[in-house]
Amino acid sequence: MPSASVDRASEILGGLLTSLTERGRNLFRSSGDQPKTKEELIALGEALLSRRGEATGVAMASSLLSGYDGATDEDQLGFLDALAEHFGPDLAQLTAAVEAFHVSGASADAAGQLLKAAEPRRQELIRRLNLAPGGTASLVQMRETVLSHLRDHPQLKHVDDDFVHLFTSWFNRGFLVLQRIDWNTPANILEKIIRYEQVHAIHNWDDLRARLAPADRRCYGFFHPQLVDEPLIFVEVALTLDRPAAIAPLLDLGREPIAARSATTAVFYSISNTQKGLAGISFGNFLIKQVVEEIKRELPNVQSFVTLSPVPGFAKWLKRERAADESALLDDTARAALEVLDTPDWFDQPELAEQIRPIMLPLAAAYFLQAKNPRGQPQDPVARFHLGNGARLESLNFLGDRSPNGMRQSHGLMVNYLYALGEIEDNHEAFVERGQVAAASAVRRQLPSKPLSSEPRKSNGAARRDGAQTPA
Repeated sequence: MPSASVDRASEILGGLLTSLTERGRNLFRSSGDQPKTKEELIALGEALLSRRGEATGVAMASSLLSGYDGATDEDQLGFLDALAEHFGPDLAQLTAAVEAFHVSGASADAAGQLLKAAEPRRQELIRRLNLAPGGTASLVQMRETVLSHLRDHPQLKHVDDDFVHLFTSWFNRGFLVLQRIDWNTPANILEKIIRYEQVHAIHNWDDLRARLAPADRRCYGFFHPQLVDEPLIFVEVALTLDRPAAIAPLLDLGREPIAARSATTAVFYSISNTQKGLAGISFGNFLIKQVVEEIKRELPNVQSFVTLSPVPGFAKWLKRERAADESALLDDTARAALEVLDTPDWFDQPELAEQIRPIMLPLAAAYFLQAKNPRGQPQDPVARFHLGNGARLESLNFLGDRSPNGMRQSHGLMVNYLYALGEIEDNHEAFVERGQVAAASAVRRQLPSKPLSSEPRKSNGAARRDGAQTPA
């Protein structure tokens, strides 16, 4: 067929499909933007599962999502409860598939039919809702609502499991695009960087510019084709001459930038997930590793890759340790010395700070290397993230973050994790398979061998030489 004829045929077919889709949408347009009751939402869900036509299916999906978005909190929750209770597997089909599996002697075909029958109907409903314009974003928001109700409505755990199952496929690394975010990035995305920053608040546009515009600063984010203006996660990077021990110099608006070609160290000082509805879908490990490759390609002079990380669980853990009647870590004098932590602005009084430094750093080492959660992992969530990625706990930084949030969550403690490229895989496997924490010898030497006392320790000076740094 001549090329012109092929083009004409394609044009006619495209016009026909567009016409059919528009006709389907018109069926629901009059009510599609109206809030729906839970009964109407449930009925739309059943109707959507019963239809096979693409045009009407897209229109129904759009109507359901827009109706859900405008529904009351009570009706939204009622619809989510219905997903859990009425949109599970078809029990009759599942029972028949189980019997057929046994009769067949566990054949591959019967196993496939059993797997198909066991799938909850809500998974297919979620897939069809995703076909609506903006469906992916709406479903991410819907899962955020599910998460907000899980504690009081445990039956929604099944719905959440299905969201996680589908999102893990839809948001896998193959679909994500790494983009550098700089001062020339569109303003609507920059506004979201300000809003989504979770570690070190961005106070205004000048603050943002200081993190994006200088030659020694970088920011990268993962984007998804269906959420083009929404970074799913982003990391802020400082290019430096050495490993930093405190956050304030990195964020100082009056600092003097260095030439990127002079830097030897890339510091990941803030990583922020932006979508609560994607909680538990892992992006960060891929992000850091790809950013390392990007920086290595652009700047061969950068040889060291470290973090300057918060310790969000340390203050709560230490509070419990101080309150314990019998502590394996603290004697009475150390417990009394730590009452300084209850004094406002103690960290601005050098003598008080120096008194508790010899107690705080060994406690920090115990927190990372000995304290475990019920699953036998380190208690600190940031530690689990970086250690699981294959990083090494490199150093403990006393009063590395004097901000109100830093003092509240960790009494100012920050740490460096080192991404030693030749050790990442071994560290990752040791952590995941055997629960081993990769830590520098300087950190391990901080571990207390007996309950800590406030009496001067001969090893204090040596501990500082071994890497427990004083912030600038």
